[in-house]
Parts: sequence; C-alpha cells; structure tokens
Amino acid sequence: MKTRITELFGIEHPIIQGGMHYVGFAELAAAVSNAGGLGIITGLTQKTPAALANEIARCHDMTDKPFGVNLTFLPTVSTPDYPGYIQAIVDGGVKIVETAGNNPQQWMPLLHDAGIKVIHKCTSVRHSLKAQSIGCDAVSVDGFECGGHPGEDDVPNFILLPRAADELEIPFVASGGMADGRSLVAAMALGADGMNMGTRFIATQEAPVHENVKQAIVAASELDTRLIMRPLRNTERVLNNAAVERILEKEKELGDKITFQDIFEEVAGVYSRILVDGDMDAGAFSCGMVVGLINDVPTVKELIDGIMAEAKSIISDRLAGLRR
Repeated sequence: MKTRITELFGIEHPIIQGGMHYVGFAELAAAVSNAGGLGIITGLTQKTPAALANEIARCHDMTDKPFGVNLTFLPTVSTPDYPGYIQAIVDGGVKIVETAGNNPQQWMPLLHDAGIKVIHKCTSVRHSLKAQSIGCDAVSVDGFECGGHPGEDDVPNFILLPRAADELEIPFVASGGMADGRSLVAAMALGADGMNMGTRFIATQEAPVHENVKQAIVAASELDTRLIMRPLRNTERVLNNAAVERILEKEKELGDKITFQDIFEEVAGVYSRILVDGDMDAGAFSCGMVVGLINDVPTVKELIDGIMAEAKSIISDRLAGLRR
C-alpha cells in the first residue's frame, strides 16, 4: 500500500510505531521495521547520547530497514544534551526523527543538514500548521483518544483528522485510537496518509516490557483510562490504577491550588518500576483508550500483517460492495 508516508520514509506499510518511554528500545523498533512499518527508538529513554548511539547500533544489527528516533523537547530543570543526542542520531545513520513536546524549530537546521526527515507530533491543527511552517516533513496528528498528552483542546480524531486534511499540505498520520485494519482505513478515509500506534505495540511479544503490563492492557476496556494533571494544564491519559486514583483524589481536594510536587511520587521516575518491574500500582503511565480494542499479544509481524490484510479486505470487499 503506497501513500505519501510510505514514499517519504521508504517503508512498505503506512504504520508507524510511536516513541514511548521505556518501550521504544531496539528490539521493538527493529521488529516493526522488519515487518514493513517504521520502528522508533525513544531517544530520552537512553540516559546519555553514548547510550543512544549504542541502542542505534543494536537496532542496525537487527534490521536493515529504515527506523527512526524519537526526541521529545521538554522544559526541564536539567535540560538533556540535545545536541549530543542529535549527533548520535546523525553519526548512527538514522534518517528519520520523530519530534514531540516543544517546538523543534531550533533543531531543524541540524536535522535537515544531515538529510534527516522530521515528523512532529501535534494535538491540534494550529500546531500542525506551525510544524509545517518551520519545515517539518510530516506530522502525527494526535486526537483526544491518544495515550500520553492529548493537549487541552479535547478534539477527537473524527473531527481533528479531516480538519488537518483541510489545512495541511505535508503528509500526516493519525494517532490515538489506532489498533487494526479498520483504524487504518478510517484514518485514510478522513485524509491521513497512515497511522501511528503506541499502546497497541506495547501488547506485542517483542515489546520489552513486563508481562503484567501487557496483560493489564488486554484486560482493560475503553472505560479504563483516566485524564490526570488537567489542573496543571499538562493533561495526560493514563491507565487507571491505585496511583492514578490517588492523583485524582488530590486534584479534587486541592483544586487549582495543586502543584506538581503534590503528585510527584505518583508520576516522577515510575516508568521503570511499572514497565520493567511490573508493579502496576507504582504510578501513572501513558495509555490510550484503544485498550478497548486490544484483546491479544501477537508478534509484531502477525499484528502488522493482520492489519494490512484487514484493511485491504475492507477496501476491496466491504466498501466496494457499497457502490450502487
């Protein structure tokens, strides 16, 4: 299946694995790329540029297909060594970067001068247009359904995607609620050139996370995610657990007086305890409403092959059969 996204990134299928903290390691990225999609290593999960360089080398050992690196630009007290991470990406021969968080404009010359294509994650049409204006090659349009940070506009993909299609000239993929062939066909019908999946890829055999996490995703329904940090205007969609309930109770009690320090224990430094150790109540971790559509833990190849077969069947059989 050829789209502007497959042509841009040199991949077989218009399916991208989103960059996910403590999930986007070489094992998963290589599996996605080998199956015809675009695998993504999560840059800041690697503590140093040297560690990222090593992870990129590991991924090259596992695949000869294109893969990318996610770089999230966030305002922090201790700013990561972004120039060092970018140099590791350049030196590692990676030609695709998924940016997220703050505006990546200051880093675009470094990336483009190295021949790197940039896809930026956006949660609104206005941010997507800004990404286009600063030279991003593509955008990932994240609807309100998505795991992680959906922004503050609360616009779901059935509205956001066609609005993006109306306004954008560069290719874009749909993110949030994407799980199967139905998702891909729907996204493309609404104007997208492919789809980005995060939560769905966690529940695969190659995802390097604890089995407790995979089984929690399979067991969850579409009603089992919560929005936290809304009073801080840093909304995050997470899988419900005891820590999330504590956060929501604090938000209810403290109202607009709440600070990040009030929920620090439930959100800071918890990803390794959850995703590596399998302590499902250790804290809050990003998860999309798409859990309601996830019922198994296949290999990445089984997942992607199944998505493409289902998508082609929908297009050639069901939709074609509706013509009068």
